[in-house]
Amino acid sequence: MLGLEQSGQTFKKAEENRLLREGPLNKRSASSVEYRMQNISAVMEQMDLPRIVGYVSAKNIGTKMGGRIREILIDRNAETFRRGTKQSSPAAIFRPVELKSSKLNDAPEGILNPSRTSSASTKLARTLRIKNWVLDQSRGVCEGCDQAAPFLRPDGLPYLEVHHVKHLANHGSDEASNAVALCPNCHRRCHHSSDRADFTDSLYTKVKRLKPE
Repeated sequence: MLGLEQSGQTFKKAEENRLLREGPLNKRSASSVEYRMQNISAVMEQMDLPRIVGYVSAKNIGTKMGGRIREILIDRNAETFRRGTKQSSPAAIFRPVELKSSKLNDAPEGILNPSRTSSASTKLARTLRIKNWVLDQSRGVCEGCDQAAPFLRPDGLPYLEVHHVKHLANHGSDEASNAVALCPNCHRRCHHSSDRADFTDSLYTKVKRLKPE
């Protein structure tokens, strides 16, 4: 939603809420989803990231919940929405290296079992290296539909989202062989469309570095 908002596209909160409740949050009520979005807004402000205008930040959010949301935001490449922060910001520690300066020829080391990695700093650093490498390999073109990125990030780089083909929640690895760069539309297709299984299978055929897990 934030990507749509920053690119000037419109969306309906009620419709997005409904899609979430029909998909990954199917056990949640509409008000519960709304509150969760407010928690996300609060953490994004703590990380000095922009939030979706329609979701005000929750006033009180627990340390454990805040930490979990922070990990998810970093995993979902939320840093691409950064507006330009002070270097002293805690979130700046995890700021990705700009892709245009990447000289990597081989995929960097990832994490085979992310949930078993004890060091949070090691996990986050490797996650960002994988994301940067995958985005760099895409050359600004969606690996799902072969279309150019729909818009540019504030830093001038193409906006694409890194998707783990076998989801981390399903014990997928955080490695280049399990990650693709997708436009927002294809990324949603992987999660919410009626043909998501077939579309996911097609990625293994199209993107040669991918390996089924």
